[in-house]
Amino acid sequence: MITTDNVSLSFSDKQLFKNINLKFTHGNCYGVIGANGSGKSTFLKILSGDIEATTGDIAVTKGERIAVLKQDHYAHDEDSVLDTVIMGHERLYNIIHEKDALYAKEDFTEEDGIKSAELEGEFAELGGWEAEYDAEKLLIGLDIPKDFHSKLMKDLTGAQKVKVLLAQALFGNPHILLLDEPTNHLDFKSIMWLEEFLINYDNTVIVVSHDRHFLNNVCTHIVDIDFGKAKMYVGNYDFWKESSELMLRLINDQNKKAEDKIAELKSFIARFSSNASKAKQATSRKKMLDKINIEDIQPSSRRYPFVGFIPDREVGKDILRVEGISKTVDGVKVLNNVTFIVNKDDKIVFLSDNEIARTTLFQILMGEIEPDEGTFTWGVTTTTAYLPKDNGKFFNGVELNLVEWLRQYSKDDDESYIRGFLGKMLFSGEEALKKAHVLSGGEKVRCMLSRMMLSGANVIVLDEPTNHLDLESITAVNDGLIAYRGNVLFSSHDHRFIETVANRIIELTPNGIVDRMMEFDEWLANDELQETIKGMYE
Repeated sequence: MITTDNVSLSFSDKQLFKNINLKFTHGNCYGVIGANGSGKSTFLKILSGDIEATTGDIAVTKGERIAVLKQDHYAHDEDSVLDTVIMGHERLYNIIHEKDALYAKEDFTEEDGIKSAELEGEFAELGGWEAEYDAEKLLIGLDIPKDFHSKLMKDLTGAQKVKVLLAQALFGNPHILLLDEPTNHLDFKSIMWLEEFLINYDNTVIVVSHDRHFLNNVCTHIVDIDFGKAKMYVGNYDFWKESSELMLRLINDQNKKAEDKIAELKSFIARFSSNASKAKQATSRKKMLDKINIEDIQPSSRRYPFVGFIPDREVGKDILRVEGISKTVDGVKVLNNVTFIVNKDDKIVFLSDNEIARTTLFQILMGEIEPDEGTFTWGVTTTTAYLPKDNGKFFNGVELNLVEWLRQYSKDDDESYIRGFLGKMLFSGEEALKKAHVLSGGEKVRCMLSRMMLSGANVIVLDEPTNHLDLESITAVNDGLIAYRGNVLFSSHDHRFIETVANRIIELTPNGIVDRMMEFDEWLANDELQETIKGMYE
C-alpha cells in the first residue's frame, strides 16, 4: 500500500498540488487523469521518490517494492535485452552479480562460502531460479522474439526498446507498479496483452494514460488531478466521465426535484454496475460500484472543447481513386502498389507497422510530395481539410496572435466570428490574443482543428489527430468525427477512436494493402486475417 499525507508541490511561480491525501491499496488499478500540464507525470515521480514534495509525506508499506516504467530509451544501450528486464528487480540483479563475482574468485575463502550461502538463500527467496524464464515470458508476451533476448539494447528499434522497458517494470511482481503512458508506441496486440496482464495483477497499479479504451479495461478507480487538487473515484474512466456530467446536469436543472435527482443517480449507478459485471475487471469493480454513495459522485470542473465539422456541400459519386502508388523514403519502400477507391460515407483508418508509410500516403494525397509510381484523382466535388502530424510550419516564427492567425483561413474576417471558432476550442478572452509561436503542442492541434472547422470541407484527412491532446480534447474530436457527414481518412493509435469512427480499415504493408469493411474489434479478433497481415510484413 502507498499513501499520500498532505502532499503539496510548489515551484517558484506556481503551486502544482496542494494537500493531496490518497490511499492506494492492493488489488486495484488507479488511472490518473488530468489536463495537459496538470502534473500527472510529476505526481507519479513524487510517489516513486524521484521528486521530493514541498510538504507532506509518502508512506509505503514496509518491505514493499516499487517499480517504475522508465522513459530513458538509451540508458541500457550497452546491456543485453534479458539483463535489462532483470534489472527491474534491482536487489535480485545485484545478488546475481555478487554471486558471480564470489564464484569467480581464485582464493575462495570460508567467509566467501558463508556469504555465498546467504546470497543463494536470498536468491531463491526472490525467485532467482525462475528469473530468466519469467523475463523471457514477459518479452515474448510483448512480441520480442527469443532470438532478440541476447542482443544489446542499442540494436533494437525505438518501439522494441519501449517494450523491453515495460517488461523491466513488470518483472519480479512488484508490490506497487507506476506506469506513465505505458501504451505509447505499443502496437494493438501488445496493448491487449498488457491489458490482460494488468487485469490479472494482484498488486497495486497506478497509471497515467490518454488511452480511454485502456483506462476502461484496466482501472478500478480514477484519480482526477484538477486545479491543484486530486480526488479519487470508484470505477473506470467512462463511469467517472458520465457520472460527473450527469451530476452537473442535475445540479443545473433547477426545476428537478431532489428525489428525482436521487432516483436518476441511483439508476445510473445500477446501469454501470450491471455493465461492470460483464467486464474483465468484473468482481472488484461491480462490488465497489454497488457500494458507492450518491454523495461520492461530484461534477467535474473540466471544460470540454467542441469539435464540429460541417461540409459546405455534399460529395458527389467520385471521391478519390488511388492507383498503384509506390514511394521509397531513405532507401526503404514504404508504399508498394497502393490501390483503393474511396466510396461515399467511407471513414477509413490507415494502419501500418511503419508510421512513415501512413504519413507519406497522406502527404502524397494532399499534394505535399510526389509518388515514385502511380496516380491519384480527387473527385470534382471534393474539398479537403488536412491535419498533418507535424504542424510546425503553421506556427514556427509566426508573430500573429490567434485571432489574426485564424483569420488567414476564414472567408469571414469579422473578429467575433473568428473568436467564436477559437472559443469552441477553449481560446476565449485573452487566450485568443496569444502569439501563435508560443503555443504548446496541444494548443497548436486545437488551433488546427479550428482551421479545419472553418474550411467547410467534405473530406477530412487526419494524421494521428490525438497526439498532444488531453482526454477532453480527444473525446471532443472523437465525437466530432462520429457526427461528421463527410468522408474521413485518418491514422491513430487510439483504440476507441478507431472503433467508434472507422467503418473501413486499410493496412499498408511492404507487400501491398489489406482492405476490409469491418469494425476494428472484429479486425483484431480475426486470427486468420492477422496471420495474413503478419505474413505480408515478412
